[in-house]
Amino acid sequence: MTTDEAVRLRAVRKVYGRVAALDDVDLSFPRGGFTAVMGQSGSGKTTFLHCAAGLDRPTAGTVHLDGQDLAALSETQLTKLRRDRVGFVFQAFNLLPALTVEQNVALPLRLAGRRVDKLLVARMLAHVGLAERRRHRPGELSGGQQQRVAIARALLTRPAVLFADEPTGALDTRTAAEVLALLGASVRSGLTVVMVTHDPVAAAHADRVVFLADGRVAGELARPTAEAVAERMTHLGAWGRSAVGGA
Repeated sequence: MTTDEAVRLRAVRKVYGRVAALDDVDLSFPRGGFTAVMGQSGSGKTTFLHCAAGLDRPTAGTVHLDGQDLAALSETQLTKLRRDRVGFVFQAFNLLPALTVEQNVALPLRLAGRRVDKLLVARMLAHVGLAERRRHRPGELSGGQQQRVAIARALLTRPAVLFADEPTGALDTRTAAEVLALLGASVRSGLTVVMVTHDPVAAAHADRVVFLADGRVAGELARPTAEAVAERMTHLGAWGRSAVGGA
């Protein structure tokens, strides 16, 4: 079933022991949208990402990803969905140092036992501006180039959603801007991006920012600016204490 929502969470709760890392979270992410998720340390950002991406199952509530109810899938089906329909980019680039750039990009296809389409790999590397570096190894690249390799790898299977967890956290300001511009260009071509970040400047590249505090949704901003995001972040602690959110 295809819907206008790439990801939907309804009444999602995730409990570890006696601590509710997520508490009654309702969020939707439209196809072709770029959403940043922000919150202070311990706000539930990482738990949200893991539940939304099918890396962890919520204690209660439902998660639909690309039209599929994740609770209805077996572990094998869930693994296949993540492999075929979800892309991941992390702060650590997670590249294999012994492999070339093109081998790292093609790795998801090899792990899935699928034929490697060399033309598709070449297209992905051209898309991220690394066509001439395809035979280099990660150690021969800058941090920004390594992150672009990771993005090319994530895009290779044409996922419905790309989840990015602090993708610019290890990069300098200029390089971070280049990576965020690349993600934005991918969104304009139809990809859905959900990015967890602590950086207001990075969040300002998104179409929308969702704020979490104490495991709950604490409001959002459309068409964000770095200044507006930073100002909102300063009030998240007060939101958690008063349980009053703003949109």
